[in-house]
Amino acid sequence: MIKGCLQQKRATPQVLVENKLTFAAPEAELSIYDTFEQASRVALKSDQLLFCGMVTGKKVMHSVDDYEAAFYPHESFIMAPNQAVEIDFPEAKIHQPTTCLAIEIATDKVNQVAEKLQMRSPLDKPYGHWKYQQSVVHTHHNQQTQALLERMVQIFTENDQDRSCLIDLAISELVIRLLRFQTRDFLLLHSEQNPEFNGLNSVLQYMKNHLHEGLDIDVLCRLACMSRSKFFSQFKNHFGCTPMAFQQQLRLKQAAKFIAQGQQITQVCFSLGYHSASHFSRLFKQCYGMSPTDYKLRHLNS
Repeated sequence: MIKGCLQQKRATPQVLVENKLTFAAPEAELSIYDTFEQASRVALKSDQLLFCGMVTGKKVMHSVDDYEAAFYPHESFIMAPNQAVEIDFPEAKIHQPTTCLAIEIATDKVNQVAEKLQMRSPLDKPYGHWKYQQSVVHTHHNQQTQALLERMVQIFTENDQDRSCLIDLAISELVIRLLRFQTRDFLLLHSEQNPEFNGLNSVLQYMKNHLHEGLDIDVLCRLACMSRSKFFSQFKNHFGCTPMAFQQQLRLKQAAKFIAQGQQITQVCFSLGYHSASHFSRLFKQCYGMSPTDYKLRHLNS
């Protein structure tokens, strides 16, 4: 859907590397970058938070501390304000351009959304409060994020009378998804380093150590030292989903890691507690935008 929308909006390219088409809004800006020939170490920097989503082709991103990662469709690369990266375009061709969306989001908007989250879903005091962490984020789109990006392209590029309001709502949702992602990773790391810190940390550590098992909510409640209702409320407050949905996310993330390393897909499937290879494949495709087999081939070829 994104490809079709973009094809209608593109004009004849003025440059062959990072040809840019921009649509502005009060607190955000959407740019479409097309690259039509191979290139190396192309610099990119913004004074605002920059959310990049791949549409076609492949990029290799380089940043500080020798960070290097391949960047494919159905993935996002989020850059902190004033962070510089360099980009390689190893596969770009005149008739097969490498295409990326870049959404600049004002820092004030990010802080505003974080404050609203803190008011409505405050984290436990020992964890601090909702905020954007100034770091590189490289993640895959789930179905909801992919649908959001498709909707944003449509909103930015059309002249709807409510365009500004719709963009504001979409940007808020995108920032919430980023903050949820960063906070989830922070809490997982915190639970690894301090499994006895509190009940929630104990639950997270238990879930990670028993990914192949079905969840027993009574066991989780005892570990958390909470009643059922309080446990579900606290868990959803911090992770935005139920324990079952979160376990699914952890399983699929672990599956992707194993598959990228070259492990047998069927073995990965059953080792993580799935009882049907077709069910696992369907869930994996919903999360990563491709089948486990295609995912494995992509990483082995890389």
